Amino acid sequence: MTDTAIDTNVEHLDASRELALQIADVLSETPASDTVVLDIRGLSSFADFFVICSGENERQLRAITERLQEEFKERGIRPQRVEGTPRSGWIVLDYNDVIVHVFDAELRDFYKMERLWAEAPRLLAIQ
Repeated sequence: MTDTAIDTNVEHLDASRELALQIADVLSETPASDTVVLDIRGLSSFADFFVICSGENERQLRAITERLQEEFKERGIRPQRVEGTPRSGWIVLDYNDVIVHVFDAELRDFYKMERLWAEAPRLLAIQ
C-alpha cells in the first residue's frame, strides 16, 4: 500500500469516527437515552461505527430521527437509506460507514445489539 493510500484510508476512518461522534452529540439534544457508539471496524465489512440509542415511545422515536435528519441535511449529509418507522419501534439510518439504530426501549432490550457486538470497543456512552 502506498503512503497516499494509507493517508486516504486514515482520513476516511477519521471522517467516519467524527461523523459517529457528531451524531451522538446531536442525539444528546433529543429525547434519546442510553446512546452508545460502537467501533465495529475490525468486526464488520459493511460499516465502521454503530450509533445506538433508545426512545420511550413512538413520539420520541419520531422526534429523534427527524431532528437527526434535519441537522445533517443542513450540513449536506443525508442517509443513504432509512428503514423502519417510529411505529415499528426500530429505525435504521444508514450514513454509509456509520449506521444509526434508534430503538424503542423494549425492542432494544429484546435484540440486545450491544451484546451481539460485545467485541466492539465502545467509543462513547451517554446515559
